[in-house]
Amino acid sequence: MPANRRGRRLVQAAVAGALALVMTATACTGAGQIEEGVPADLDVAPGVTDDSVVIGAHHPLTGPAAPGYLSISRGASAVFDYINEQGGVNGREIDFRAEDDAYDPSMTIDVTRELVIRDEIFAMMGGLGTPTHSGVIDYLNEEGVPDVFPSSGALAWNNTDVHPLTYGWQTDYTKEAKVQGEYIAEHFPGQSVGYLYQNDDVGVDSQAGLDQYLEEDVVARQHYESDVTDLSAQIAELDRAGADVVVCSCIPAFTAMGMLEASRIGFDPQWMVSSIGGDTATLQGLLQEFTSDTAAEGTPADAFLEDTLVTSYIPRVEDTEDEWAQFFRDVYEEYGGEDPITNTHIFGMSQAVMFAQALKSAGPDLTRQALVDALETEEWRGPGFVPFASSDGDHGGHEGVFVVQHQLDGTQDWVQEARVTDREDGPIEQVEDFDRAMPDELEFHD
Repeated sequence: MPANRRGRRLVQAAVAGALALVMTATACTGAGQIEEGVPADLDVAPGVTDDSVVIGAHHPLTGPAAPGYLSISRGASAVFDYINEQGGVNGREIDFRAEDDAYDPSMTIDVTRELVIRDEIFAMMGGLGTPTHSGVIDYLNEEGVPDVFPSSGALAWNNTDVHPLTYGWQTDYTKEAKVQGEYIAEHFPGQSVGYLYQNDDVGVDSQAGLDQYLEEDVVARQHYESDVTDLSAQIAELDRAGADVVVCSCIPAFTAMGMLEASRIGFDPQWMVSSIGGDTATLQGLLQEFTSDTAAEGTPADAFLEDTLVTSYIPRVEDTEDEWAQFFRDVYEEYGGEDPITNTHIFGMSQAVMFAQALKSAGPDLTRQALVDALETEEWRGPGFVPFASSDGDHGGHEGVFVVQHQLDGTQDWVQEARVTDREDGPIEQVEDFDRAMPDELEFHD
C-alpha cells in the first residue's frame, strides 16, 4: 500500500456503523414528457423590459438532493447580483428565478410550465439534472425558449437536429470518462477496476467512455438507484471482486456514502470521481454530516478523501493561485450566503459569467433569436480550462477535463493537465496554449 494512503486505514475501525444516519439522497426518476407543441417564433422578447430580463431555472432548493446542488443557484445568483450592481448587461438587470423542483421530474414539469407561462421567462439557464431536465427539454424547444447550459453532462443536450435551442455546458459524461479511463490505464496498469454509477444516462454515458480504455480490466459494474440510499451490497461486491480502482460516476451524496461504506468494511480502493460528485468541499460537509452521532464522529473528512482523484474543467475553490477562483471567492464573500463557498458554487458562478457573456453579445435589441445567434457565434473566453463548443451543429459545451488529487491536508495536486476529446472513439489530446480570459477583461455593459 502506498505510504500516503495509510491514513485512511487508520480510520476504518472508527467508521463501523457510521452509515446508520445517512440522509436520503435523490428523488425518483421516470416522469413522462410534456406534451409536444408547435415551435414558436424566436423574434420575440418575453421577460424583457428596458431595464431587466427574466431568466428561469429549476433546481433542488429543498429535499434530498439540495445538500449537493443547492449551491449552484446560490453561486449563479451571487454573480448576477454582482453584475447587476455594475450596471447589468447592456443596461438590463438580470432577474434570475430559480424554482424548486426537489430533483423530482414531475415537479420539474410543473415549475417549468410556471416559469414559461406565469413568469414569461426569456430563457432557461442551468436547469439541473438528467432525469429532471429530460422531461422538459421537448417543451422548452417547442415553446421557443432558449434552453441554455443545462446542469448535467448528458449527451442529449447536444442534439441539434432534435433540440436546436438546447446548449450543453458541462463536459459530457462520455468525454470525461474517456479521459478518466486513459488516466487509469496509464497510471494503474493491470489493476482491477470497478464501476459505481447512477442508473440512468450518467451510468450509460460514462461506461461508454471508460470501456474504451478499461473494458478488459473491469471486474465489477455496480449501479445505484437515486432513491435508495443503501450502498452496502454494491460496495461489498466491488470489494469481493477485488477492485483496486473504483470509478464513481455518482452525485455527491452517493460519493460520500460509497466512501463511508467502503471504509466501514475495510475496503480501500483508489477512488476516481467524476466532476458531478467530485466537489471535495461539498463532500467534506456531507461526510461530516453523515458521520454525526456515529462511531466515526470527529474523524476528519479529509481522511476519507485522501488520494481521491477528481476530474474537472473549471476553477477549483482550493486553488489559491488561479485568478478566476480568487474572483469567485471575492464575489461570493460580498454577494453570497453564509455557507462557505464550494466548487459547486463555482459551477453556478461560471455558468452565470458565460450566460451574461452571451447576453452581452446578443446586444441591446434583445430577442430570443439574438441570444441564439450569440450562443452560436460567441468566441468563448472565460473561467474554463478547456475549449467550449457552442456553434451551429455542435452544442457540446466544455470539451475535456483535467485531473486533481486530494491530499490529507485538504489541498489538491494538479496531476494531469487539461485534455480534450470527442464522445466517439477519437483521440485524447492535451490542451495547448489555451487562451483563457481573466475576470478584469470581461465587461457586460457599454
